[in-house]
Parts: sequence; structure tokens; C-alpha cells
Amino acid sequence: MMRFSMLVFGLVSIAASAAEPTDAAPAAALTAGQIIEKNVAARGGLQAWRAATTLTLSGQLDAGGKKNVELPFVMQMKRPHKSRLEINFQDQKAVQVYDGAQGWKVRPFLGRDEVVPFTPAEAKAAASWAELDGPLIDYEKKGTKVEAAGIEQIEGRPTYKLKLTLSNGEVRNVWIDAKNFLEAKIDGEPRKMDGKMRKVAVYFRDYKRENGLTVPRVLETVVEGMKPSHKMTIERVAISTPLDDALFVRPQLALVKTSTQ
Repeated sequence: MMRFSMLVFGLVSIAASAAEPTDAAPAAALTAGQIIEKNVAARGGLQAWRAATTLTLSGQLDAGGKKNVELPFVMQMKRPHKSRLEINFQDQKAVQVYDGAQGWKVRPFLGRDEVVPFTPAEAKAAASWAELDGPLIDYEKKGTKVEAAGIEQIEGRPTYKLKLTLSNGEVRNVWIDAKNFLEAKIDGEPRKMDGKMRKVAVYFRDYKRENGLTVPRVLETVVEGMKPSHKMTIERVAISTPLDDALFVRPQLALVKTSTQ
């Protein structure tokens, strides 16, 4: 779904857990197009998502460490491809902004009291995933090719696996629950940890309806071979709330500092 895999502040050590297979009955075979059609309907419908101009999510994010701390966050997204993420910790604010073409971040948690441009890898990931409605809504218009890749068990439930080839050639997989046709899991951006590139996955849970759209309220990010996992709990959702374009330009460090005081 949304581009939660872009939470690359270097603020958290994201880790992995594995879903255990069960003997649940396999789902019936469907084409990729049929799966996507059912997914779009389950999420609220194509026209409803097209009508959504902005999406604001706020809640708590696991920070990790020996004693896990939950940090308040606010993520704001606006068409086309704009996003802003703020995370607060002890009167400090980390900010990550993407204006649709360029991205910047402020990471005081890491002792970096400056505005830093996205790395090439971060910019590439943002360009690929930055739309607020996720990868399956209007996927053809986004230049994405989708193939059905079989049926797999995810957390004890049969799911349809879809292979997505993005417009830039990158390949991502999405797993759609065979019962409710909502996203159960999606590939995240691989991360280099302990000198090794590791696969990342995001699990979607606790879906709820908000103004006619179905949105997950819990997202768990896991990294292959690492523990523990980290959760994002979404407490509030706002759809099509007006957001000024000034929110998505290069952050002004003085304003970031002032807003935390």
C-alpha cells in the first residue's frame, strides 16, 4: 500500500520475524487483473481513491533499542507524489520531505543538525513508491506491470502473490489476502545491516474504514534474519484535508527548531 517502506531516517534498527505456514485451504485461482479488481473494491473503490487528494496519518512508531520507545509521528501525502514525515523524540523533530522530484531529511536524533538531501537510493525509492494510493490503484497508468505469482501462506492465511515490475524496472512483490482481498504483505526496500543486504517486508493489519476508504492501522516492518520487528500504529487518519504545498519543499532548519520548542 502506501510508501511506508520509505521510513529511512536511520533512526530505527528494523528487524525481522517469519510467518509460519499452516494447513489452510488454498485459494481459488484468479488472474492478476481479477485479484487487483477485488483489492481495489475492498479498499473502497477506484473512484473513491482517485478523489482522495491528500492523506494524513498519525500515531506511534517503534524506535527500537534495548528498551523500545514509541515515537509520535505524522505522515502527510499529497498528489502528485509529495510526502512529509515528522517523528518527535525528546523535544527534537526529525523531518523527511519529498516534493515529487527531490527529497531532504533533518535527523537531529543522530546528531546531524542540518538539512541533508536524499541519497540516490532514497530518491529512487521515493520516486517509485510515493503515490498516496499505493502501487495497485491505477497501476497501468503508473507504468507498472503485474503478474500473478501463485498462492502462498502469510501468517496462516492463503494469499495471492503478485509480482510488480515498476516503471523503473524494479521488481516488488505484494501479497493479497485471499479472503478479504486486502494487502497482507509487501516488499520493502532492502537494507544493509551488519555488512549484508537483507530483505525487508511490511505486514499490514487491523484495517478500518475511514470516509469510505479502507486503511490499515498497524504496519509491522521486518528484516530478514534480524530481531525484533518494529511496528507503526496509526491512531488517526484524515483524507483530502487541505495541505499547503509549502509543507513539501526543502525544510528550513530554523523553522524545524522553532516548531519543537
